[in-house]
Amino acid sequence: MLGIMLCFLYRTSLSQTHRQITTISRIPLHLVFVSVQNQNSWLSVKYMSTTSNVSSFAASYLINTCGFSPEKAALASKYLKFKTREKPDFRIEFFKKHGFSETQVLSMIREVPQLLRLNPEKNLLPKIQFFKSRGILCSDIPKIIGSCPNVLRRSLEKQIIPSFDFWLRLFRSEEKFIKVIKRYSGILFDLDTYVVPNIKVLREVGVPESNIVKLLEWHPQVFARKHDRFKEMVAQVKEMGLDPMMAVFVFAIGTMASLSKSSWIKKADLYKKWGWSDEELLAAFGRYPQCMTVSEDKIEKTMEFLINEMGCESSTIARNPSLLGMSFNRRIVPRASVFQVLLSKGLVKKLSLWQLFFPSENAFLKKFIMHHENEANELFRLYQAKMDVKG
Repeated sequence: MLGIMLCFLYRTSLSQTHRQITTISRIPLHLVFVSVQNQNSWLSVKYMSTTSNVSSFAASYLINTCGFSPEKAALASKYLKFKTREKPDFRIEFFKKHGFSETQVLSMIREVPQLLRLNPEKNLLPKIQFFKSRGILCSDIPKIIGSCPNVLRRSLEKQIIPSFDFWLRLFRSEEKFIKVIKRYSGILFDLDTYVVPNIKVLREVGVPESNIVKLLEWHPQVFARKHDRFKEMVAQVKEMGLDPMMAVFVFAIGTMASLSKSSWIKKADLYKKWGWSDEELLAAFGRYPQCMTVSEDKIEKTMEFLINEMGCESSTIARNPSLLGMSFNRRIVPRASVFQVLLSKGLVKKLSLWQLFFPSENAFLKKFIMHHENEANELFRLYQAKMDVKG
């Protein structure tokens, strides 16, 4: 549907710390989306407010042991009132004892400093034991917890267990579900606040259960979005004319949720630089939403090669946007190189992008290399050489 606008909803609160979404602002698609001093080997941190000796020690510990920046250490130390290394060291060793690497432990602490004050026996161990009781491998538990360390601060009985059972019923596959929570265990809490209401919205607009599971598999974080914002994203995607019954509908929601407004604008402007109109950008997003998650460098490199080296029309690429999700070095360049040799020898005529880049590798080799017996060795060497190019 041409000319449809996407919206980003913003409201800036007059409070010091909160920003809430309130009003719909319609814009074109391309607009959617301390100081440290080291003196005599003592580290001195300049705090933003007056701190006690207890906080000073905690801040020093966070900087020297956990790799915090001085600014973040100053803030976190207000909630960590330990006077010696004994308690925080004990918690770090607890995690290591249960299969976490030092890198994983320190990464979790930097994300959630409050882990250093949780009681290992009362708060941490029961959750690890729960995952083990559900048949999860010990080697997978650090990945599950590390994907969202805040799960350790949530109630096992009131949040984690009910959420675990809820998702398992929806998935009907323990193996698939475990893969998802290894990516983002944040779906194991806030079930009634965000998850259930957000799923209800998808069901109300006609999204099949199988596609709800697909969205969870590819973009689990989207289910933790605030309900109002989630409703708005669903409405925006529906307004674009995408069919809720199709998988592309949920992929579009996941893509929108993963992009900041500034990132969306930069990528949209880059596509427009290469000749896409607002209508073509909208149509491309509807066909392949992931075109907006491709890095700016890859967009630039792929468009430049296809347009300037291969002579493709910009509008042709817009009609085949999934090209941008293909490997540049291991698919686009090797196949294009073989095609250009064949074209120069008059062995092939101009082909569509679909015929060249979309077949499987075996189908490509059979049609474009093995079919030309006299040139097969030369073409295969060229193909392999291009495949081996790094960068």
